Amino acid sequence: MAAQETAMQVKSSRFRRFVREVRAELKKVSWPDKNELSAYTGVVFISVLIIAVLIWVVDTGFNEVLRVFIR
Repeated sequence: MAAQETAMQVKSSRFRRFVREVRAELKKVSWPDKNELSAYTGVVFISVLIIAVLIWVVDTGFNEVLRVFIR
């Protein structure tokens, strides 16, 4: 019983240390302001849109090529 309590205390102290270290690291992060966040969001949205269109074009091209070979 005492061994289980000691193991739980060790796990608890490790978890507390982990949380403390995570908080310390998060304080070092350079968080974007509202304008930067909006700009980054726009860049991601446009990038995803461009990639989606490229994948659609390539998929449509492969589909047409396969239709020619199947006939």
